[in-house]
Amino acid sequence: MYVPLPIDEVTLGEPLPVDVWDPHGRLLLRRGNAIRDVHHREWLVMHNPQVRAEDFRHWTFRYTAAIDRALRSDQPLEKIAGVTRPMGFDDTVDIEPDARPLEEIWADLHASLTLLLHQGEQAQDFTDRFLRIEQRMRTLLRSRVDDSLFVLAQMLFDRTLGYSASHALMCAVIVRLVAQTLGWDAARQRSLQRAALTMNLGMARLHDDLARQDAPLTPEQRRAVLEHPLRGEATLRRLGVQDTLWLELVRDHHEEVGGAGYPHGRVDVPPTVQLLHMTDVYVARISPRLARAGLPAPRAARDVYLDASGMPTPLGASFVKTLGLYLPGTYVELASGETAVVARRGTRANTPLVFAIVGREGLPRGEPPLRDTADRTYEVRRAVPAEEVKVRLQPSRLLARL
Repeated sequence: MYVPLPIDEVTLGEPLPVDVWDPHGRLLLRRGNAIRDVHHREWLVMHNPQVRAEDFRHWTFRYTAAIDRALRSDQPLEKIAGVTRPMGFDDTVDIEPDARPLEEIWADLHASLTLLLHQGEQAQDFTDRFLRIEQRMRTLLRSRVDDSLFVLAQMLFDRTLGYSASHALMCAVIVRLVAQTLGWDAARQRSLQRAALTMNLGMARLHDDLARQDAPLTPEQRRAVLEHPLRGEATLRRLGVQDTLWLELVRDHHEEVGGAGYPHGRVDVPPTVQLLHMTDVYVARISPRLARAGLPAPRAARDVYLDASGMPTPLGASFVKTLGLYLPGTYVELASGETAVVARRGTRANTPLVFAIVGREGLPRGEPPLRDTADRTYEVRRAVPAEEVKVRLQPSRLLARL
């Protein structure tokens, strides 16, 4: 069902958040494109422009919500009258409190993001759906950062889940945390998080497939991998994204200092791009694939800490300072002979708080005791690959004890 486009309320030159059709179902203007000028608007009027009723409802809700916020804050009438129908991304999505176990909430976010990434340019209501994912993440991360890292690491280790969304969610949390450590402003943090969630939009299905593939890339797959940064940027532009930094980050997230990256082999790579690339590499390395085991978290952290010449970098130091060597949700062996799962980052990079899930005799513990690895009795002896751990965890039960 279609309804008329309120064309007189549309701001010229700003991307539309809806597709525009004629009464016969022919596409006149794709979402993300703008009505360029008065002549373009007159041409559209001649074709009796329509929008889908569902698209219109979402669009109108954002418009009336903007007016409601202005009224509630006692804005002058002239300012309220100047509220225009929103065209781009609106950060003020209200989210109801969610009392479900944390892993259920993140599983829902994973499913929502997977669908959005797989639909790509064909996604309906991309803006609203993306913002809802982002806002729900922000709500969780206000107070449950380590718990969220724990759940997301466990999701990375679960090969039954789509890898692309698991990777994106973990990267989005990490870049936001490290950017905070670096003292970067809120706008840069937001752009980084959005880029992390969408940097593989240009190859989301292939990303999932490659995680389950035990064979070398075919020439066609390799070409798709090399092209995905540009494809992702182009798709986001068509979906209405105007944030220059977000788009640049998606386009350049595989660029490397010195020119060894792609798609353009940039020599000078800004710190924001370096951080996103560093995070992308780190998460990829700790994630197990069918073709290989995941690297231990300390090894992956060391790799991003050092540059190509083997020297530490300030950005790498901030990364390790933020995450520590042992990411929540990963596994370690203790000096006591126990196998443990990391529950919290410690006061120092190498002293996390852990739950001992397997005793020194090799038997699972029914009620895993909490261990502080700053105590030499329980200091970390080595990282343990996820594939070596056969104990099935119940994150909610463990995290509720912290």
